Amino acid sequence: MSNTPPYRPLSSYYFFYFAALGAFVPYWSVYLEQLDYSASEIGELMAIFMLGKLVAPIIWGWIVDYNGQRLAWIQRASWLSILSILPILWFSAASYWIMFLSLGLLGFFWNASLPQYEALTLNHLGEQKARYPHIRLWGSLGFIIAIAGVSLIIKYDSITTLPVIVLGLLFLTWVMTGLVKDKEHELCTSDEQGLLKLLATPRIAGLLIASALHTMAHGAYYTFYSIYLADIGYTPIAIGALWSLGVFAEIILFLVLHKIIKHFDITMLFIISLVLALIRWLALAVITNSTTTLILVQLLHAASYGLFHATAIQQIHQWFPKRLQGMGQALYAGLSFGLGGALGSLLSGYLWHSTSPMLTFSVMAGCSVLAIIFAIVFMRKPQKNAIQPTI
Repeated sequence: MSNTPPYRPLSSYYFFYFAALGAFVPYWSVYLEQLDYSASEIGELMAIFMLGKLVAPIIWGWIVDYNGQRLAWIQRASWLSILSILPILWFSAASYWIMFLSLGLLGFFWNASLPQYEALTLNHLGEQKARYPHIRLWGSLGFIIAIAGVSLIIKYDSITTLPVIVLGLLFLTWVMTGLVKDKEHELCTSDEQGLLKLLATPRIAGLLIASALHTMAHGAYYTFYSIYLADIGYTPIAIGALWSLGVFAEIILFLVLHKIIKHFDITMLFIISLVLALIRWLALAVITNSTTTLILVQLLHAASYGLFHATAIQQIHQWFPKRLQGMGQALYAGLSFGLGGALGSLLSGYLWHSTSPMLTFSVMAGCSVLAIIFAIVFMRKPQKNAIQPTI
């Protein structure tokens, strides 16, 4: 029996999952603005979507670590995310509360599946964990293709078709879960005290807090960047190209990251990603309406998302024992992309029109400074080559 990991099935899921995200993240706030929602309402609606990343991964992680049927719960979450977006289709001019409820449910179920799929992928890879970036880059490719496709639709048709596009991509994501087999993992026995002790260790606490602050710093970018570019005169095609450039840079990084990780301390690489993110937000705060600056800022996405995420999940995979792998990835996703993302969206929504984009990005840079401080203070103990499995 072959021990070769199922690279193609694993990659297919990432492709469509992040294609759906590529249609949603850059354009949903533009869609909401088209429906005449205010900046503060857009911030609230995107925040409730992000908040699902806090609650759902932890609940799903606890269930999977005790139940063991990881793929089945991934499939359930994928199917329920499809059902969650239907009210927006049925009520084309959705009221605030219908939109709020639908995005809350969508955020809960959609965000429940990815951390478990990350754990499933790493379990399939086994000793070949350095190949993770080669699988994950297909998600980045799907993100780029979706951005380009939606930008063309906006130019030649209407952004009102966006919910249908997202629904179709979510359906294909669910279909892809049928192409991969589950991978047995060690079940969790009652070990809440072990988990609490683990979370109390400085390096894990520092990683989770720094990750939350780092993702919070992305709040203005994910919620208002497309609106910001449109306000300063960029066309939908140009906006899509800038988003795609950032993800393209991320793909290039993923292609070479397995070589970089072998030669550098994983914690140092994590901290470098936080520093480069700080530079990114400071550039947006200080220099406005410069195409050169915007291009350089987008290239830094390779570090602020790609390098950050790859080094974070591999540290989680190393530092959490096998019986708590699902919970470890869930806590990382929940506290960073959930709590951090929700707070970032909410804060940027209240700041965007009441102050200015420049001040909003300055506040985001402040969050990055705090992330760097927590990482340096609590994660300074060297951790060599985090791709080695933890028993």
